[in-house]
Amino acid sequence: MAGSFDKVRLDKWLWAARFFKTRSMATDAIEGGHVHLNGERIKPARMVKPGDMLRIQAAHGEFEVTVLGLEEKRGPAEVARMLYEETPESIEKRARVAEEKTLAPQFDHPDVRGRPTKKWRRQLHFFERKNT
Repeated sequence: MAGSFDKVRLDKWLWAARFFKTRSMATDAIEGGHVHLNGERIKPARMVKPGDMLRIQAAHGEFEVTVLGLEEKRGPAEVARMLYEETPESIEKRARVAEEKTLAPQFDHPDVRGRPTKKWRRQLHFFERKNT
């Protein structure tokens, strides 16, 4: 499964377990208080060991996991999933948040994304000149 380590730096483990795309992103998240080890705010160089509980707030969700294995190098996603076990409460909470997000009303107008088109810009200028 994983390497034969007793302890691994937290930032390396988060990167290897694929919670963050780069190790520097993992470090920034830890320093920003988005990762807690056994309920405590910690530093990136803190060592993790099997059995530790982590609460991770990443861009793709909030996770509560138990460390099962240790790895310093990033590998395939199948190997990364074997490094931790997510709690049932965390799985349920993420599913609930995803469902709420899909049910929330969308206010994006299809013509408003990105830069204005030439036609839209003309209409804006006309509107601004008319109201001044």
